Amino acid sequence: MQLEDFFDFLAEDDIRLKGTRIGIETILYDYIYRARTAEEIADTYPNASLAAVYATILYYLSNQDAITQDLETWLEWGHQQRQQQRENPTSALVRVRQMISERQQA
Repeated sequence: MQLEDFFDFLAEDDIRLKGTRIGIETILYDYIYRARTAEEIADTYPNASLAAVYATILYYLSNQDAITQDLETWLEWGHQQRQQQRENPTSALVRVRQMISERQQA
């Protein structure tokens, strides 16, 4: 089995574990930024086999410069999305926040 056999390459910056919707950035975020072991990551995502998690880590180590850039772009995109959500909350979120505030004041 080749390393690439563990992945679905949907686009240049969209690589997922084969047969799942789990992007490699999700696995790598846990590995790099949360310092989680491969076993801990595999336990977190039932659709991710331990072999697939190790393959993701090895793929990252083999392509570190490109993957690091993709991961940084992914993190920045997530930051921008959260910022937009804070600045433009949905009407449902506004109502929930109002209900929480009312309960805290009571």
